[in-house]
This record gives sequence, C-alpha cells and structure tokens, in this order.
Amino acid sequence: MVELRSVTKRFGSFTAVQDINLSVRAAEFMTFLGPSGCGKTTVLRMISGFETPTEGVVLLDGKDVTLEPPYRRDVNQVFQSYALFPHLTVADNIAFGLRMKKVSRIEIAERVKRVVDLVSLGGFEQRKPGELSGGQRQRVALARAIVCEPKVLLLDEPLSALDAKLRHQMQIELKRLQQRLGITFIFVTHDQEEALTMSDRIAVINKGKIEQLGSVNEIYHQPRTTFVANFIGEANILPATVLERGDERVHIKLDGKLDLVIRDANLAADTESVLVSIRPEKIHIEKQHPSGDFNVFEAEIAEEIFKGATDELTLRHESGLELTACAANESAHEECFAKGDKVWCSLHPNDVVVVQEE
Repeated sequence: MVELRSVTKRFGSFTAVQDINLSVRAAEFMTFLGPSGCGKTTVLRMISGFETPTEGVVLLDGKDVTLEPPYRRDVNQVFQSYALFPHLTVADNIAFGLRMKKVSRIEIAERVKRVVDLVSLGGFEQRKPGELSGGQRQRVALARAIVCEPKVLLLDEPLSALDAKLRHQMQIELKRLQQRLGITFIFVTHDQEEALTMSDRIAVINKGKIEQLGSVNEIYHQPRTTFVANFIGEANILPATVLERGDERVHIKLDGKLDLVIRDANLAADTESVLVSIRPEKIHIEKQHPSGDFNVFEAEIAEEIFKGATDELTLRHESGLELTACAANESAHEECFAKGDKVWCSLHPNDVVVVQEE
C-alpha cells in the first residue's frame, strides 16, 4: 500500500532521513518507533506530502506520488494536537473534509452518523471541542480522518496528550478500530510499550535510518543492535568471548566471568568476541537448584526494588558479574525474594541474543 524507495531528506546540510527502503502492506498497522529527533515524523510527512524527499520515490498503492500535493493523495493524518476547529460542532468537524470534496448532504449525514457510532461519540454531535474531554477530542480527530475513507491513515503521536490510563484504553480501541476498518495505519510514537501493544510490525528508527524492521516478537525477543535492545524494554548488554563451537551451540564466557551456552546465531567462523543482550525477565530465579543442563548458576540478590507487579533484582555472581533480573510478585502471601538471598538462576540458550554494536 505504501512503498519508500531509497528515500532521503536533507534540510540544508543536515540529513534528517537517510536511504529509507520500506514497504507497508495493505490493512497493516505499522509503527515508526524511535527517540525524539530520529526522523520518524519526517518520514510520515513525506508519505503525507507535507515534505518532499530530497532523493528517492514515494509510492501509494503502486502510484508514484513523490511530487503530488497532500490533497491528491488518498491519505489522511491525525496530528498530536488533534487540530480540531474550535468553533465547529463535533458533527461539523467530522463532516468538514466531505464538504470540501462536495459530497452530497444526504451522504455526509449517513457517513458522519456511521463514524460517530464507530468511535462511540453518539450524543456528542452538537458539542464543541472545548466541551469535550481529551479522549473525546481524540475520537473526533479519528472520526474526521476516517470518514473520508482513505487508503492510508497516518497518526503522529496522537495519544501523547492523554493521561496514562486513558492512553492505554485508547491504544486498545485504536487497534480494534483499525482491524474493523481494514485501513492501513502508520503510527508514529516514541513510546515502546505503545508500539508493542498496537503494531503488526515496527520500524525502529535511529539517526534517520531504520535500525530494525520486524514483528513485535522479532523486535523484542531478537534485537539486532544494542540500540534496539536498549530502546525497547530493558536489557543486560555485555561483552563475551567465544570459547568453542558445537552443534547449533556456542560456548561463551560472559564479560570474562561467567560461562554460558548460546545458540549459534550464524556467527562467522573467525568470530572471537561478541556483544550479547539478555532481557531481565528471561533470567529465571528459584530458591532451589533447577533442573536443566545449560546456563545454571548461583547468585546473591544484591539489590531489590519493588515495582508492584514485579521486583527488579540485581544479581551478583561469585565472580563479581552483576545482572539485572525481574521476578513476578504473584501473591502477597508467598515468600518473595529479598536482598541478601542466595538464589539459583537459569537461562535458556535462545534467550542470550548476539547483537551488533550501535
């Protein structure tokens, strides 16, 4: 539905986006994720037509729209500020784009009613934006964008102004809405949890380039770079020395202190050292020695931080190596882990992931 071919955008001597190649499928929920200033909004603006690429081609449904103005592209955009007309009612805000397209009054009324019901705004049609809550204004902005039935809907951090509880609720509603409509959504955010909750695929953008593109499972469980591992969730990033190779397994020494077995990960034959990423929740902690042949070691809990649903634990191996782990607080009545406890830790070889340095 959307394709970017070797797209670059420069502002004077500054390169905001560099050689982006990307295909977004029809009816897909694609998210551009990255820190502020990484170029994700610039990519979105080149798709919408508000910016023109310095180099490269933008295709929409197979058609080259690189030089087409926004009003000639079958896309709509929802902005961070919502950009509603304060003097118009909810119904008139939603109908605005249809009126600009000279749609008949009867059809406008039918389509406005349909999207009002779709976004649960029934009874609010005659109110003005100033009389609505943040979540209701968000729904009006969405309704105004989808009433014109675009092929692609672009969303530039539209939930950032909402409080945490409402934001989470809107994430779920937005994903359900996208699935019901079957429209291609391209969503921009710097919030990792938001991206993981809503997306079919994520493009992690850093310094104007795509660091990694993949499903939410691939991005989270198999990060390719230290940036992706650190930006999405938390990770222990440590150097390791390759000791020997076996059948689909590699024996490493983590930070020169702890022997581990990891999956092969297609390492080059002459590889002597690597960087590995270990998610804290992948370190399984027990009071008793666990069963298993690989990656079992004893450690002391050097620090324990209560975080409600989980405890964040600093584990100290006898070698001095420290790892961050987390454990679920399943019941207030069960014995929890505490600072000073001796525990047994285990790691599946697949959960020690080789990453490239940023």
